[in-house]
Amino acid sequence: MATQTPSDKAGSSSDRVVIFDTTLRDGEQCPGATMTHEEKLEVAELLDTMGVDIIEAGFPIASEGDFAAVNEIAKRAKNAVICGLSRAAPKDIDRCAEAIKPARRNRIHTFLSTSPVHMKYKLQKEPHEVYEMVIAQVTRARSHTDDVEWSSEDGTRTEIDFLCRCVEAAIKAGATTINIPDTVGYTTPEEYMRLFETVRQRVPNSDKAVFSTHCHNDLGMAVANSLAGVRGGARQIECTINGIGERAGNAALEEIVMAIKTRNDVFPYTTGIDATMLTRASKLVSAATSFPVQYNKAIVGRNAFAHESGIHQDGMLKNAQTYEIMTPESVGVKQTSLVMGKHSGRHAFQHKLAELGYQLSDNQLQDAFVRFKALADRKKQIYDEDIEALVDEEIATAHDRVKIVSLTVIAGTMGPQTATLTVDIDGKHVTQQSVGNGPVDAIFNAIHAIVPHEAKLDLYQVHAVTEGTDAQAEVSVRLSAEGRSFTAKGADPDTLVASAKAYLGALNKMTSRRGKVPGVEKRIHANEGI
Repeated sequence: MATQTPSDKAGSSSDRVVIFDTTLRDGEQCPGATMTHEEKLEVAELLDTMGVDIIEAGFPIASEGDFAAVNEIAKRAKNAVICGLSRAAPKDIDRCAEAIKPARRNRIHTFLSTSPVHMKYKLQKEPHEVYEMVIAQVTRARSHTDDVEWSSEDGTRTEIDFLCRCVEAAIKAGATTINIPDTVGYTTPEEYMRLFETVRQRVPNSDKAVFSTHCHNDLGMAVANSLAGVRGGARQIECTINGIGERAGNAALEEIVMAIKTRNDVFPYTTGIDATMLTRASKLVSAATSFPVQYNKAIVGRNAFAHESGIHQDGMLKNAQTYEIMTPESVGVKQTSLVMGKHSGRHAFQHKLAELGYQLSDNQLQDAFVRFKALADRKKQIYDEDIEALVDEEIATAHDRVKIVSLTVIAGTMGPQTATLTVDIDGKHVTQQSVGNGPVDAIFNAIHAIVPHEAKLDLYQVHAVTEGTDAQAEVSVRLSAEGRSFTAKGADPDTLVASAKAYLGALNKMTSRRGKVPGVEKRIHANEGI
């Protein structure tokens, strides 16, 4: 059967659906989901390997960091088209073109609001002005590359006559892909399908472009709407790993891929995604963004292939198809599992990591194994979730400049609560003793004394990774500074140690964006005589 590549025209009778991943752009815009440069490169490499057709690597005009990430991803990509996002401004388009230039295949994705509410309040422009801007922005983008995507922001709330005029103009100016996004998650599947049918029917040159969906999940219908859009004639779906994105998120890539794969009788299409890598991708993005995947998340959630009910277990023992419509192996989850404990060896540990979807460097593996053995000595039973928490923290803190060395806390009814904390800063140890209104406050005061900063603590959250009094505590901390948020997690059987790890993790993310750790040189010098 013939298949459609990202550069094929929409007039093809192919059933190939192009997967456009925007985890690194729309996904990273999710509050608190900031990724480091290295994390972005790692995610992009995995997306490229698993068969994503187009990777929207970032918004180059947004910052020097975004430009550098898009540019480096463009240099490294082996298979995927590398795309950058751009507003209608000429400088945006030119900057985007510069960032994606090294890619073997590149695309400029430029957008403009077309709904009455956006034109009036956001753009403060009349429809005829917006129409002329569409032509100008696509023409300029096309001068840089033959692959141009144009999006009508807030397309599902745009008047149909004006939408058709803008789409026709964009295609005439050179757009090869037309995206009609449900920017605010407002539409329903039936409406969205009819919208694509109507636009494709009314726009005379619609056969010259591929049509694309881009759905947000404000009403929980992003995946359903995306698939409805394909039934209406779209042949590209824009989505993100784990469905992360603005507000309630985007359509989840893993759900779209497996819906098409599992219900091919209803959705008779194909994608180029290696579905066995979906769980691995989910875990990588979750670790990079410090955004946990909800337990009951479809396809990649912890409970997606778990059965506790006696009735379900009985059915599963007789035939797995009684309660599973897809196999765990099909999305990269192994049915069998090793029981891990203090007698487990390095090989068994490495095998378990592979089962859970992790691939670590030799140094990371050794460090994780040492921490695993230490944890096994403190816990009677090691669960998969314990290992995931341990390894996620190992990956997240691999490049941290400030790391915890030791912590002693004095707490109780007599007070005051005191924390004595020693951290490693670029290979040198700094110790600080502080008091606080409770042990956690004392720890955070000690960190603040070592690394002075103006960040505000927006979130401090604790939950147990598994059951039992010896369960690991997983602490989430979110700091905000200069209009940006930085989230990190720390895990340890000692809740206070986990709290210190989480706070330092968020602080490391914040300081890495600035290129230095405030007050560190002064603190190191002051402690050299201790």
